[in-house]
Amino acid sequence: MVRIIDYKQRQTENGRAFFVLEISAGIEMVKSSTNQFYATSKKAFIASTFDEQTCKALIGTEMPGNVVKKECQAYEYVVKETGELVTLTHRFVYEPEESISNKEDKAIQRLLANENSFSKNGHHKEEFVM
Repeated sequence: MVRIIDYKQRQTENGRAFFVLEISAGIEMVKSSTNQFYATSKKAFIASTFDEQTCKALIGTEMPGNVVKKECQAYEYVVKETGELVTLTHRFVYEPEESISNKEDKAIQRLLANENSFSKNGHHKEEFVM
């Protein structure tokens, strides 16, 4: 599950304003380079067609899915706290949760793809190897 925790106003290349929803995947514990654990959470932004009032009302809403790390083309990022310029090759993005029926469909497709799973003559024949 992810939770909408905030929203931000952004602009398209042609100057039109729109809002993005900031989502969080919840708390996770990470071990630092000094072997100490700290709490953090993966966050991502989702573009929306909502107005500001709707975005504000959606804060706290939970949705099925997760925030996952996806590889992307390299880009530069400035760390706000230190001003350091770093090059990143990943982004965190929202990934909707697959429905149970969709998972079942994929399992059936995998089974059907293996033609050796079924009898070819309509009769079950056990083979014994000696």
